[in-house]
Amino acid sequence: MYPAQFDYYRPKSLKEAISLLKKKKDAKLLAGGHSLIPAMKLRVSSPATLIDIGRIKGLEGIKASKTSVKIGGLATHAAIESSPELRSACPILAEAAGHIGDIQVRNRGTIGGSLVHADPAADYPTVMLALEASFTLTGVKGKRKVAADAFFVDLFETALKPGEVLTDVNVPVMRAGQGGCYIKHRHPASSYAVVGVAAIVTLADGAVDAVQLAVGGATPNPVLIKTVHHALVGQKPTPAAIASACENVAEAIEDPLGDLYASGEYRTHLATVLSRRALTEAVKRAKKQK
Repeated sequence: MYPAQFDYYRPKSLKEAISLLKKKKDAKLLAGGHSLIPAMKLRVSSPATLIDIGRIKGLEGIKASKTSVKIGGLATHAAIESSPELRSACPILAEAAGHIGDIQVRNRGTIGGSLVHADPAADYPTVMLALEASFTLTGVKGKRKVAADAFFVDLFETALKPGEVLTDVNVPVMRAGQGGCYIKHRHPASSYAVVGVAAIVTLADGAVDAVQLAVGGATPNPVLIKTVHHALVGQKPTPAAIASACENVAEAIEDPLGDLYASGEYRTHLATVLSRRALTEAVKRAKKQK
């Protein structure tokens, strides 16, 4: 398996990378390469030009403020998993990073590359949707911010425009009374999510004040299960209440994906089971965050 011939550039700055994107037709950005390189070897993707941004400094940092955490697009999964700032401010994201691939993949793969690739079986998109994260996209016309629920458009398709680079990811700091959990059914060969579920629960006075539940892997893009929010808000988060709320998860998954490993029906069943488990764990964690 060999890729088609291509030109290779390694810009030293973001400005240079954006300039190359504008000048070169059919160009692809290369960060960690864990999605693009295999696709090129299989001739699924054959870009005429590769622009390697992996060594551009200033795009890999993780910085927390009182309300949010700013993560550079080149931050690796390993850096996110082990970040003290994220483990304290947004532990569900560090947890999700630890679920990705194996240690070699986590050491090279980047959050920006994963999000832009928008694989339905990836872990980050589901968590970003539940967190109500936003992304900074930088191009020749400057910067713009796009919310996670508007960023993922379709299968392997995002709101990123030609000539733009995903430079920052912004996630909110989880507050007192709030707990999150990401759980997935891992494909035994690839470690991708057959189905992944991210749950964020906010408690107030012993009752559910807010719920964000997102399911990924079952559809081209992750989906928010809004019926669970309506079913649980104002209720005591008992096992019975959570189980009852999750009975509606299947209804929110339209035209589920199916393959040789897992049919659409099986994915829908997994989504229901994992939603119940993720919500139960998120409630436990929320009770500890006083």
